[in-house]
Amino acid sequence: MSPDMVEIELLLCILAASLLWGTTNPLLKKASVGIEDIHMSNPILQTACEVKFLASRLSYVCPFLFNQVGSILFVYSLGATDLSLAVPLSNSLTFLVTTVVGRCLGEESTSRMTWVGATLVCAGVALCVADKTQ
Repeated sequence: MSPDMVEIELLLCILAASLLWGTTNPLLKKASVGIEDIHMSNPILQTACEVKFLASRLSYVCPFLFNQVGSILFVYSLGATDLSLAVPLSNSLTFLVTTVVGRCLGEESTSRMTWVGATLVCAGVALCVADKTQ
């Protein structure tokens, strides 16, 4: 594989990880509603009941597994990618995808300042990518 193809493959892995994380974050939040109602006096029992609560919900387990696939792709890409590019790119894109998917799932409206921040994040990532590709 040529060096350019390797770079494209790694970039695609980072993008896929960001899409998986950003899509599953709101789904995990939605599927975990009700966990706050679990109250046990023993912290170990509390944790066990919370794990059982989440593990018994397919609506939580499926997004969780896809989220972990994103983590595997991200770790794979870190082996050969510049950290100063991979981390900001993946985190910022995850933030953007989470915001859009959350909005599509009916989460509270997104303020104008959030969109201004998202635009600034995109501009910052574009500058990082431009710097690394020169």
